[in-house]
Amino acid sequence: MSLTLLDWRRRTHAMYAAVRRSPDPQDAWLGWRAARDRLFRTHPDTPLLEPASHRELPFAPYDPALRFVAPVLPAEPAVHAVPVSEGTVDLTRIGRVELPVGPLDVWWLGGYAGGLFVPFADATNRDTTYGGGRYLLDTVKGADLGGGEGGLLLDFNFAYHPSCRYNPRWSCPLAPAGNRLDVPIVAGELL
Repeated sequence: MSLTLLDWRRRTHAMYAAVRRSPDPQDAWLGWRAARDRLFRTHPDTPLLEPASHRELPFAPYDPALRFVAPVLPAEPAVHAVPVSEGTVDLTRIGRVELPVGPLDVWWLGGYAGGLFVPFADATNRDTTYGGGRYLLDTVKGADLGGGEGGLLLDFNFAYHPSCRYNPRWSCPLAPAGNRLDVPIVAGELL
């Protein structure tokens, strides 16, 4: 752990704060992508193994039909222990969202500070996206588009690969069974 990692987290939180302030989702997405590309290309804690050769992360075109506000519905409590480099991290299911593309479990990520976590896997994994899935919401990292009393704002256009996709020094919690969609989600970060 280092002050540069703290800086990475601050910049990531700032990217998502800018998204939440923007009145236009697609403009916010374009700004987020540009800031994220800069961070991956220039920051000392980038997960990229060869950041100098990086120009931009590949993304599917923005699709407004894959942006949803969904209430968090009750779900049977469950705990899922996820192996990480220092042991395990517990995911505790706190609810479920029902989306037009399928249901997803909403998890509380254990550990210091905790946070909401919604990873997902879909029919694009191993073909056009990382085999372990992508992240839709991870409040520990500041990856939160907002929402409110109406529920969580979940926009698949902002889906991104976990750091372990780029670098084996990172260990990442991946999508458990309740976060696997049968359909392809052609949005967000691609291989």
